[in-house]
This record gives sequence, C-alpha cells and structure tokens, in this order.
Amino acid sequence: MDIEFNKNDDTMRQLVYRLDEKLKEVKLGGGEKKIESQHKKGKLTARERIEYLIDEGSDFLEVAAFAGDGMYADEGGCPSGGVVTGIGQVSGRDCMIVANDATVKAGAWFPITAKKNLRAQEIAMENRLPVIYLVDSAGVYLPMQDEIFPDKEHFGRQFRNNAKMSSMGIIQVAAIMGSCVAGGAYLPIMSDEAAIVDKTGSIFLAGSYLVKAAIGESIDNETLGGATTQSEISGVTDNKFPNDQACLDYIRSVFDKIGDFEKAGFDRKEPKVPKENPEEMYGIMPDSRVKPYEIKEIIKRIVDDSEFDEYKEGYGKSIVCCYARIDGWAVGIVANQRLIVKSKKGEMQMGGVIYSDSADKSARFIMNCNQRKIPLVFLQDVSGFMVGSRAEHGGIIKDGAKMVNAMANSVVPKFTILIGNSYGAGNYAMCGKAYDPRLIYAWPTAQMAVMSGAAAAKTLLQIKVASLKKQGKIIEPEAEKKLLEEITDSYNEQLSPYYAASRIWVDGIIDPLDTRKVIAKGIQAANQAPIREQFNVGIIQT
Repeated sequence: MDIEFNKNDDTMRQLVYRLDEKLKEVKLGGGEKKIESQHKKGKLTARERIEYLIDEGSDFLEVAAFAGDGMYADEGGCPSGGVVTGIGQVSGRDCMIVANDATVKAGAWFPITAKKNLRAQEIAMENRLPVIYLVDSAGVYLPMQDEIFPDKEHFGRQFRNNAKMSSMGIIQVAAIMGSCVAGGAYLPIMSDEAAIVDKTGSIFLAGSYLVKAAIGESIDNETLGGATTQSEISGVTDNKFPNDQACLDYIRSVFDKIGDFEKAGFDRKEPKVPKENPEEMYGIMPDSRVKPYEIKEIIKRIVDDSEFDEYKEGYGKSIVCCYARIDGWAVGIVANQRLIVKSKKGEMQMGGVIYSDSADKSARFIMNCNQRKIPLVFLQDVSGFMVGSRAEHGGIIKDGAKMVNAMANSVVPKFTILIGNSYGAGNYAMCGKAYDPRLIYAWPTAQMAVMSGAAAAKTLLQIKVASLKKQGKIIEPEAEKKLLEEITDSYNEQLSPYYAASRIWVDGIIDPLDTRKVIAKGIQAANQAPIREQFNVGIIQT
C-alpha cells in the first residue's frame, strides 16, 4: 500500500471512530440516571425493548439515530429525537418499529420527534411494512407546541397516516408501556391491536390533574386510564400484561401468525461477498475533496463477487452506470466519478461534475432499470452540473432535465448513499431526499449544501463586503480575512453529515463497511411492496 492510501485509511478510521463514539452517546438517551430510573419502575428502555422484540441474531437498521443532534440546547437537548425508529425482523417478518424513549423528557414530542415519526411511517407506507408502536410518551412538549401541533407535517399527520395505512392493509400493532396521553392516545387505538402493561401503562385523553381542573373530578391516573380500566371496563385496549417482556412476547406471537402477502418480485440470487476487501474503501476514498479516485474500485468492494456490467463504459465518463448484485439482489448503480480534466491551461480537477453526455447516459440507464424492474442505487459524490459557455451551448440544461425527469418518475425503489460531496442541483439529479429514495444514508465523509464551503464562503464574503461599502464602511484586509474565517467556519458546520442527520435530511450516517447491509436491507423491505404504477417520464426532450 502506498503512503496516500495509508493517509486516506487513517483519516477514514478516525471519522468512523468519531461516528461510533457519537452513536454510543446517542444510545444513552437521557443518560444513565434516567435509564436506572426506568429499570427501578420495572420498565425496559426503548432500545432494550427493541432488542428483546426483534429476532435473535437479526440486524436492526436504525433510521434517524442522530435526529435532534445539537438541537434544542436551551431545552436540554433531545437525543435521537426522543424516539427510536428502524427496520427490524420480528418472527421472521421485516417491520418498522417506533419506540418512544422515556429517558428523554419523558418521551415528549419535540418538532424533530414529529418529523422522525412521519419519516418512519413514510418508509412503512412506501414498503408496506407492518408497524409496531412501543408507546411511552408524555405527549407534545408544550413549550414548543406552536412548532409541532397545527401544521400539515406536524403531530396530527401521524394519526392521518394511521388511518391511511389501515386502509392500505398495512398491519399496525401497539403496546402501551408507559404514558399515553391527549391526542397521542389515538395512535395506539387507531392501530389494529393495542396491548397494555399493567401498573406502568396508562392511556387517557386528559390526566388526573387536567380532569380536576376541567370538570372538578378527583381521580388517580391508574383508575382513570390504567391497564385494568382500559382492558376490562372500557375495552379501549385489547389485552393487559404483567410486564414489558410478556407484552413483547405477545407481539411476537401475533406476528408469528400473519399470512404472507404479494411481493414486488425483485430478482435475487445466492449472495456472494465481494472478492476485493471492503476495508480497502477506507484507503481508496481520498482525505481531500480535490483529489480524484476511481469510483469503480469502491463499487467492486460493495457488490457481490466484485463483479458488475458497465453501461456505456466509453461514454459520459463522469458518471458510472452499471448492473450488479448486492447481497444477491439485482441492482442498477449510478455513481459519480471524480475526474482530472486536461485543458489548454493545464489540469483542472472536476470533482463529480455532471456533463451533458453523463446526464444523457444516466437518463437512459435509469429508464432501462425501470423497464427491467431493477432497484436503483445512487452513490453521490457530486459538485453539480457543468457550467460555462461550452456546456450551455451543448444543452446541459436539457440533458440535466432528462436525467432528473427519468429519476423522479422512476417506479422502482431508489436508494441513495452520500459518500462525498452532495452539492447544488447534483444532489437533486442523484436522487437527494426530495426525490423519495426509500432510504438515504451518508458516509462520515459526506457533505451536503448548495455549494462547497470555500465557494460559498467567498460568495457570502463578497455580499457582506458590498453591503458594508454601500453603508460607507471600509473593511481592512485583516478584518476581511477574519470575516472570511468566521463565515467559512459557520458554513462548514452546516456542511457536516451530522448537521444533515440531525435534521433528517438523511436517514443516518454509516460506516462505509455497512453500505452493503443497508442497501440489502432496504431492497428486502421494498420487495414487500408490489409496483402498481407504470413508468412514464411524461414530456422529455430528446
């Protein structure tokens, strides 16, 4: 291995170490004291409940683990958005699991909590996955109610989705394992079946204090809406259980008896591990965003047997399109290629720039995958579309539009992995969050923004200096340099994959070695949802 490879490897390992450490911190939720408090009440934590529920030896693909990261500092923070969500296998069936984390503000709903819950439901609806709700929440976080309650994508949208999923035939089972109050009470009761844990679970529209204030009635919470009341008197819940474990055992039993459903029918053969060592991706991925690398070497370490069939290999070289298998599943891969472009002025690095021929090739490849019912995988390391007179005269806008049109209208499931840059319109063309990827994850090396940090900082500096000049103020070179550093630092913070993950612009950040697992899990889930639509790109200029 050469020095450059070793430097890259070392940089990536440091990034992965930081990722692992941040995940450990996130998984503590509200902290060890709050976890101990849960245990003293005879309750498992949200993550312990999920671990107990899913099949032994199976993987749990967490969605939005970093939701809320670095947000709500004035409120004491909201690790993981106060809820744990992800795809897990229960009695041999892939399910979306949503578990409130009562160690974080008693499981109260922050704005990001609502967004995370809606993302979990969206994944379930797209893939027709059964949903298991493990409810333990104090309801809306009242100091921020105006940011969570009334709008279309706020708290109430979840119950609308409950109803929609029910009409779609998507199974929903709920377990009330702690508090379940006010509007939140509708979530488990709009599910197909609702279980409740005795003495720790309770469900009511208004707790004892509010009942006293509203109608003057004095009553304790257990009598008002505890497990015995709701399962034996009101019939609101279906069964009560003595503890968390017994309740979760019952849910496993329910899923053990569910019949099979129609599948999408994506092609799968016997999985094969890559021939090339996946760990070498650490050394292949440059430690700098201005250095080129061969994306095909990354692909070889993701796909089965390190084999793929490239489409139009000699044409449109700034994007690689190929057919391959990942964990046995047939896939079509669209991947950006960092190139060194030679010109009269010398060499110029074009990091993942999309040219007209590459856009045209990609559009045709995406159409082929839809025609053949092959899921699409996008590996993003893109700076945007090519600019300048030559590109404009060559019709870059038209060719870019063709690619976006084909990608946006795809009916096969799409999966996006941000491995490097994700800038500007390149983010859109390569299936960014706005284009409904079934899953979208980022490597620790990813960055997402309208443009790179250096370019943005210089642009923002020019705007600031121009504004000061209009006010008759002169900025000295030293002050200008300091201002540039401040702008750059601020913008770079927003480029971070953790900034994107905290706002659920991506579903999470993963070790590059987990790329195969994430994509395979996503296709396995997507195979539960038959494709009903016909592929049609509408009006597209040739």
